[in-house]
Amino acid sequence: MKISIERGALLKAVAQAQSVVERRNTIPILANVLIEAEGEGVQFRATDLDIEVVDKAPAMIERPGATTVSATTLHEIVRKLPDGALVTLTADAAAGRLTVDAGRSNFSLATLPREDFPVMASSEYQSNFTANAAVLRRLFDKSKFAISTEETRYYLNGVYMHVADGDGGKVLRCVATDGHRLARIDADLPAGATDMPGVIVPRKTVGELRKLLDDDEMDIAVSVSETKVRFATPDITLTSKVIDGTFPDYTRVIPQANTRRLEVDASEFAKAVDRVATVSSERSRAVKLQLEEDKLVLSVNAPDSGAAEEELAVAYGDERLEIGFNAKYLLEIASQVDRENAVFLFNSSGDPTLMREGNDQSAVYVVMPMRV
Repeated sequence: MKISIERGALLKAVAQAQSVVERRNTIPILANVLIEAEGEGVQFRATDLDIEVVDKAPAMIERPGATTVSATTLHEIVRKLPDGALVTLTADAAAGRLTVDAGRSNFSLATLPREDFPVMASSEYQSNFTANAAVLRRLFDKSKFAISTEETRYYLNGVYMHVADGDGGKVLRCVATDGHRLARIDADLPAGATDMPGVIVPRKTVGELRKLLDDDEMDIAVSVSETKVRFATPDITLTSKVIDGTFPDYTRVIPQANTRRLEVDASEFAKAVDRVATVSSERSRAVKLQLEEDKLVLSVNAPDSGAAEEELAVAYGDERLEIGFNAKYLLEIASQVDRENAVFLFNSSGDPTLMREGNDQSAVYVVMPMRV
C-alpha cells in the first residue's frame, strides 16, 4: 500500500479513530487503526468492540492495500507535522512496517496484519431515518449531563432514545437520569422513525457522536436495531452496541401537580448559585432557596468554611417556601437553558422540582431536593 494524503484530512480522520481506541487493553490490535486504501480514497477504521468508527478521506492512491498501525502514535505524529504538509504512507507487509514521510520527516512504525483486525458484524436495522445534525445535537447535548456514572445501575449509563407521545402527537425523545436529576428532551419525529425500537445509547457513544454533529446543515442517517445503533454522514460512520437493559419508567418521577411557579433569569440565577456555592462544603454542596413574593434568597451555611447569601428579584406569587438542592445539579440544569428565563415549578420542600425553559414543553428537567 502506498498513498499520499493532505495533513489536515489525515489528522481529522485519525483523531476521530484514536478517540474510540481504549488506552489500556489486553488485545494489542485494538490499539490500532485499520487503514484501507482503494478506489478514490482511504478509510480509517477503529473499534473497542462496542463502538466502531469508519472515517473516509480523499487521497492519491499509488498502490491499494491495507494495514493496521497504532492509532495514538499515528495521531501524535500527524498532529506535530506542519500545516498543509503532504503525507505519504507506505506499508511493507513483509517487514511489518508503515513508513510515514512528510517533507524532511520520516517515521517507521510497527504494524499488525489487517486479517487480525475485528470488524463489527453488520446488523439488520429495523428502522432507518434521517435527522438534522442540529436536532440530534440538541437532543443529546441537553440530556447527557444527567447520565449516571454508577456502574451497578448500568441501564442508566446512557441516553434512552425512543418514540414517545408528546403534546402534539408522536415525538423523538431522549431521556437521561441518575436518580437525582432527570432530563427529557423532545424533537419532531423524523419520517421513517415511527417503528424505531427504544434503545439506550451508551455514554461513550454519545461523546463520539457529538463530533459528527457540528455542521448544522448536515443530515445524519440514523439506523436502529434492538442491539445496535448507527449514525452516518457521507464521510463518517459510527456504529455502536446499545446497553442491554430496560430503562425505568421515567414518567412516574416527572411531577404533574407542581403549582408554585418561580420565573428567573437563567444566567443570573446560575451565576448567583455559583457564587454562594463557593463556601459550601465539597461533600454536600447544598444551597438553600428561600422564596417569598417576587424575591429569592440563595444561601449556604457551611460551619467549617463560612456562610454566603445572595438575593435575586424574581417572579413568584405563591406562599413562602424553603428548599435545598445540590449546587452542582442546579448549575447543570440552569446551564441547559437557551432562552432568557427559566421556570421552576415546586410542590413542597421534600418533592421533586420541575424546570423548563419559559413555556417550552419540549425540554423538561427534574431535580430532587436535599435536606439543608
